[in-house]
Amino acid sequence: MADHIRNVLFLCTGNSARSILAESLLDHWGKGLFKGYSAGSFPKGAVHPLAIQLLGQTGLPIQNLRSKSWDEFAQPGAPQMDFIFTVCDQAAGEMCPVWPGHPITAHWGLPDPAAATGTPAERMQAFRAAFQVLETRIRHFLTFPFEGRSRDALQALAAEAGKRDGVP
Repeated sequence: MADHIRNVLFLCTGNSARSILAESLLDHWGKGLFKGYSAGSFPKGAVHPLAIQLLGQTGLPIQNLRSKSWDEFAQPGAPQMDFIFTVCDQAAGEMCPVWPGHPITAHWGLPDPAAATGTPAERMQAFRAAFQVLETRIRHFLTFPFEGRSRDALQALAAEAGKRDGVP
C-alpha cells in the first residue's frame, strides 16, 4: 500500500482535451490512490466542450476541470508530482520547467481530438478514440507493482504504458 497518494500530471500544449480526459480518467480509475492533474504549455483557457460532453456521458468526474498553465505546478506550494506524462508531441519537445522532486516522466503522445474536422459525429469519434487510448494506458499503468521498485524500473513501466493502444 502506498504511504501517500501518487500525483500524476498530464501535459499537453492547449490543456483542453487529451490532458483533461487523462486527468479525469486517472481520478476515476486511481480510486483515491492516484490523483490526476493536467496543464498546458500554452493553455487554451477553456476545456473543449466535446471533452466535457464525453466525460459527462461516461459518468466521469468533470468538477474542477479547467485549462491551466503548467507554471501552476512549478510554483512553491504546488502539489509535488510523482509522474509527469506528456500526451501530445508539441509538449514532449518543449522545454519543461524543472519539477520539484524530479518526478518520473514519459511520453504518451496521441492525436489531438480537438483538431478533428468533419461532422459533429466524426469529431466526437475522435474524442472517443483518444479517450479509449488514454483509458487503456491509465488502466495498464495502474496495474504495476509500484512498491519497492527502483526509479529506473518505474521509468520503464511508465514508458511501457504509453505504448498501449488496445482494449484495457
